[in-house]
Amino acid sequence: MTPLSAPVEAVPTSRLQLSDLPRLARRHPLALVGGGLLVLLIILALAAPLYAGDPVSMDPFKRLQRPSGEMWLGSDNLGRDVFARTIFGARISLLVGLTSAASAAVVGLLIGVIAGYSRNFDNIVMRIMDGLMSIPTILLAIALISLTGPGIGILIVAVAIPETPGVARLVRSVVLGVRERPYVEAALCGGARLPRVLWRHILPSTIPALMVQGATVCASAILTEAGLSFLGVGVPPEIPSWGNMVASSRLYLAIAPMTIFAPGICLAVTVLAVNLFGDGLRDLFDPRAKQRR
Repeated sequence: MTPLSAPVEAVPTSRLQLSDLPRLARRHPLALVGGGLLVLLIILALAAPLYAGDPVSMDPFKRLQRPSGEMWLGSDNLGRDVFARTIFGARISLLVGLTSAASAAVVGLLIGVIAGYSRNFDNIVMRIMDGLMSIPTILLAIALISLTGPGIGILIVAVAIPETPGVARLVRSVVLGVRERPYVEAALCGGARLPRVLWRHILPSTIPALMVQGATVCASAILTEAGLSFLGVGVPPEIPSWGNMVASSRLYLAIAPMTIFAPGICLAVTVLAVNLFGDGLRDLFDPRAKQRR
């Protein structure tokens, strides 16, 4: 039996390792499909200037053309290349989705750990989170953007803030369960300082749930960005985005259907890939799923 004066290590938690990939492929092969699609979309978006063409140049003489060798997906109502705009639009959606998810995860992790471990701040912090969760995401984002004007930076902030309370509540629930475990109490009794206990014992236990929640937040952020751009309060109109592409072309569906189908299909595939990857992570980290193996 380990004496209280000896250093106590945290009980190992579930972490995603290379050795887990074959097991993940057997239990949830669609997760690898989702991850592969995400990697492919990121590569295509980053390499867009090398092959996609110019997404902003306008040519009124080529407006609403059918797909051709020059413009693979045709042109929109202003004569812009739909293929180029669709590829460059992936940059906006992925940037907003991944950055908003990362920001919400970091801020929600800090808030959740403080609220879960400190009873003095728990009620105050959670009531603030409850207040933010009671406001619809779209309305809160529109209000924030209206105060400062459209832009990618403010759009990321506007999307991340409504997603933070959900992450904070999830982390808080994990911390409330972990802080009462014997190895945490033994570490405190053995003289370990609170920052070390949080770093070595509490935070590792929140990572699996945080990764799964992060995938959900990323998918929600991509949809929110598309909705805001469709309403005209997202990125500026001159910047290609899947949302503003659909908004500007909705009147020309019968004439040039690819102007809507191309960004709409890409948006659906991206959200599906994120959700599949998140489902795979949930399956990997679910203790009940491990017992069935």
